[in-house]
Amino acid sequence: MDSTAQKSGSGRGLRRRLVAIVFADVANFSSMMSVDEVGTTISVTNRLEKFRDAINSYSGEFKGSAGDNAFMLFESAVDAVTFAVEMQKILADENEGLPDDEKVWFRFGINLGEVLVSGDEITGESINIAARIEAFAAPGQVCISGAAYDHVCNKLKYGYEYLGGQDFKNIGRTIDVFQVHENPTTAAMTPGLRRNLENSAEFKERPIANQSIVVLPFGFQGSDQDDQWFADGLTEDVTTNLSRFQEFFVIARGSANMFSDRSKSPAQAARELGVRYAVDGTVRKAGSRIRITLQLLDALQDRTIWGDQYNRNVEDIFDLQDEITQIIVSATAARIEATERERMRLLPPANLMAYGFVLKGHRHVLKYTQPEVRQARDLYEHAIGSDARYARAYAAKSRTFNLDWRYDWAEKPEIALDDALSFAREAIDLDESDARGFGELGFAHLYRKEHDAAINAYDRALKLNPNDADLMSDMADALAHMGRSEEAVELLHKAMRLNPFYPDQYIWHLGGAYFNLKRYEEAINTIQKMQNPTEGRRILAASYGHLGKLKEARAQAELVRQAHPNFSVDRWASVQPDKFEEDVQHFLDGLKRAGL
Repeated sequence: MDSTAQKSGSGRGLRRRLVAIVFADVANFSSMMSVDEVGTTISVTNRLEKFRDAINSYSGEFKGSAGDNAFMLFESAVDAVTFAVEMQKILADENEGLPDDEKVWFRFGINLGEVLVSGDEITGESINIAARIEAFAAPGQVCISGAAYDHVCNKLKYGYEYLGGQDFKNIGRTIDVFQVHENPTTAAMTPGLRRNLENSAEFKERPIANQSIVVLPFGFQGSDQDDQWFADGLTEDVTTNLSRFQEFFVIARGSANMFSDRSKSPAQAARELGVRYAVDGTVRKAGSRIRITLQLLDALQDRTIWGDQYNRNVEDIFDLQDEITQIIVSATAARIEATERERMRLLPPANLMAYGFVLKGHRHVLKYTQPEVRQARDLYEHAIGSDARYARAYAAKSRTFNLDWRYDWAEKPEIALDDALSFAREAIDLDESDARGFGELGFAHLYRKEHDAAINAYDRALKLNPNDADLMSDMADALAHMGRSEEAVELLHKAMRLNPFYPDQYIWHLGGAYFNLKRYEEAINTIQKMQNPTEGRRILAASYGHLGKLKEARAQAELVRQAHPNFSVDRWASVQPDKFEEDVQHFLDGLKRAGL
């Protein structure tokens, strides 16, 4: 075939075909085979047969397998993603009750793109991208490309967590990758694509370059990956301490985490986040010794302006954290009095074990699923058992009860809110300088409809940590429910500057504030930027209803019913934490005009 025919995809039977490509692969297959070759082969073969049996129902083709993997094609990305999620549910059921070393977990990678077909032979870069995404996915996960996400995000009721732009080997461009969540609500607080809300007329304030900084996720080097929390904890604590200083514009931890794979240079990451300085580091642990290597970079000039190395016993980590923070502050020429630093510093736990339990718990709670949140609560309870005066553990445990209430996981929701309030108060009693406790207190008060108490708690929290973007978003939501939506809009825009990869919840709160202000077009434009629009459709339906666009309103109402078959306007009225009855009625009128 000549080169022209190859490029055009024509001649000698070579043709192009737009398909959804799916790769599935067994995690830890080699180690499982080394333990039980026969049993593993039988288990994997049985599961691959389930793929073959089900695939026709999703307009798919099973193209091949090499022992522990499967290569499949689908006519649409919708069918491909639905198939993958349903298969993962079946696989989870198969694993139920099995010992950990006998559980078979698959990774799924999905891409939408053109392939070249010649007889039975299928080639093309789109296939390579799907394979790279599959290898990137964690066991039990379904990950999809940005191309697939664009096609399915408004057609399926799943949630989508943005995992960042990935530079895969032998792929000549950056690929956006998303993890699919069966429950869309669990993805509401995960990082999102950088959106363009900052182009709005109200987005006027910009960070001062000489005062802006990001603490990038520290790399971990050690034989036991369970000790990764050392690096995570140090990164979080340095970020938290720097955030307390109002002179600094500190990028939120969630946005910094988008660069955890370290595929981009610190200077490049800082420039993408729009800040001048980047703190980068590595943590190496061997036995009871820990070595931390740090550098501070000026991204504008692309040069290292300070670097150092620390060798300590693990028990000295809290003193080391304070020392590192002070050096970073000094290196960026911030004029902060030592008394302010001392007043605002965290109270460290009495022992390292409690600290480790809390950090491990955070890794579970941020996945926003019921089993992960329960596991996080168990770890927070272990922390409290290890150190009964560790305030951060009580604040963290409060959040788990709030999540139980918010996502309807609690058997007795009213008790869950009482527990959230109780643990937040206990956290404050133990450490009045920690913003986390006051943030949790504000959230619990809001949904108990104790509005003034909620705002007072959020005020205290933001005075303690003026750069906490998630706190700002939560406080903005409280303000909007108190008839102060103009203030809410301003605060949310500030949160979005601090957390450029802001989650959907920020957009949801902003859309709600615009709706309260009867700025319906802005509410619609805002909600349509959500990565996972499912939970924003109520605002869309009500906004279209008030605009008299009944066709659009009813279409959104139908999507609300599909996602929540038992949706009741009356029940929603009881859940809304609005201070004024006219605000509740305003929203309900819009929903009823939409046909709900």
